[in-house]
Amino acid sequence: MSGASQIVLYDIPSREPRHCWSWNAWKTRFLLNFKGLDYVTEWTEYPDIKPKLEEHFPGETEFTIPTIRIKGSETYVMDSRNIAARLEADHPTPSVHLDSPYIDRLIQNLRLALIPLQPVYGYLVATRILNEESIPFFIAARSRDVGMPLEQFHKEGAGTAWEKAEKGFSNISELLRENEGPFFMGKTVSYADFVCAGVLLFLKGLGEDVSAELLRVSGDEGLAYKMLLEAVEPWSKRDSY
Repeated sequence: MSGASQIVLYDIPSREPRHCWSWNAWKTRFLLNFKGLDYVTEWTEYPDIKPKLEEHFPGETEFTIPTIRIKGSETYVMDSRNIAARLEADHPTPSVHLDSPYIDRLIQNLRLALIPLQPVYGYLVATRILNEESIPFFIAARSRDVGMPLEQFHKEGAGTAWEKAEKGFSNISELLRENEGPFFMGKTVSYADFVCAGVLLFLKGLGEDVSAELLRVSGDEGLAYKMLLEAVEPWSKRDSY
């Protein structure tokens, strides 16, 4: 399969059973699945991302996943939004409506939700998701980002994180209900749905305790979120290859 596939998706593996966990990688995986594109996953641990990608992005200093490689042209595209634009241009049908105003409205509220939640999910990614090869790299990088050891950041901020994040999550539920769901645009799938569903799958994957908190702060006992995740199931089933 890998020899024939036209697109390579670089993704970060979880512990066994290996599957997609990162909300950014989910955005791209959703697009590939939704558009029915032929791709193969190349699992890449955190320390291997830069050595694997840097020669393909001259002048860049930061290297991130998701990245895709388009065979034939040997084009590499990095960053989920850049990938979305390229895939939509190359494969416009079915469209994911990158011009939908719900994308920006969603992202504004995701910032409200996820920035205060960093002390929770940053620590849990290291302790519950990543393989041993990636843990030291991830902890060092996140500790630099927050200006203190990651464990300290968790201890100092996790206790109030969900309360601070509640407004963002409840706002997103309201957005999903504006057109009666299950999608932001009602019955029409858009990229906003994949962005949101990727975040929801990421948080649910961190554990039942996180899932319970997510439902608690959703504003509607998680009904809009459940409807969305059920609706995107045709494109979330493929998460391990």
